[in-house]
Amino acid sequence: MFSFATYSYPKTESFKEISVSSAAAGILIYLFLIIFQPFGTDSFRHQYKYLLLFPYSLIFGIAFMTADLAAIRFKDWNVGSELLKATGILFLASILSYFYNIFFISHVTISFSNYLYMFLYCLAVGIPISTIYILSRYIYLKKIHEKKAEQVSVYLSGNPGTADRKATKTLFISSNNIELQISEKHFVCAQSMENYCSVYFYENEKITKTVLRISLYHLLNQIQTDSVKKCHRSYIVNLDKVKKIQGNAQGYKLSLSEIDLEIPVSRSFISSIIPQLRSSIS
Repeated sequence: MFSFATYSYPKTESFKEISVSSAAAGILIYLFLIIFQPFGTDSFRHQYKYLLLFPYSLIFGIAFMTADLAAIRFKDWNVGSELLKATGILFLASILSYFYNIFFISHVTISFSNYLYMFLYCLAVGIPISTIYILSRYIYLKKIHEKKAEQVSVYLSGNPGTADRKATKTLFISSNNIELQISEKHFVCAQSMENYCSVYFYENEKITKTVLRISLYHLLNQIQTDSVKKCHRSYIVNLDKVKKIQGNAQGYKLSLSEIDLEIPVSRSFISSIIPQLRSSIS
């Protein structure tokens, strides 16, 4: 159960997608109320009954949108975070629905017991709608990740990269008594292993691996350029050596030429790494 909660969930920063999905969730709430008419709604008699029910759609839509906009501020997101967000949505919607109900519909006295009833009503209506919302957004955003990865991979496969077209820089690496000088266009990637780093680079037209006693942080400070970037807490990669990118709801993985190693891209680096891969070959 807990391992499932840590499973990555795709997150969007698109205001358009958030607006549309929130509006859709609100509409589903309204359709649920007018079709099934739960909790005594069927016995509620009023000339403008369906008009009075419509604000519940707006309330839930606002709650979904508010939670999604707040979630943008967080870099890492998983199933547990999404479930926690859904719980917050139901709490916010229940509070807003409670005050709307007592002021515009039932005119009952403000009390905790009355709010508790409203909270239970919102749970009964909101849980199935939230389930549909979470699953449908997961599928949609997963496809967005995969489509973006496929587009970039097509660009990469049809372009040789920019390494040979740029002015060549020399990367100087100093670790204990070891000094390395590697041309930027020959550097491939580096992988962290606690206090050591494995550095992959071309030497005599072949991939060479060298293990150095140095942290990834200090290595990055020595070799970072416009193309050599950190993309994960354990990896530095030369973006000019990326030949393929695969993506899904958990993020992206980079495939490099002539090396059997898939390099993950952390969520916190997606916004900088993926656009640069696109621009470098456009």
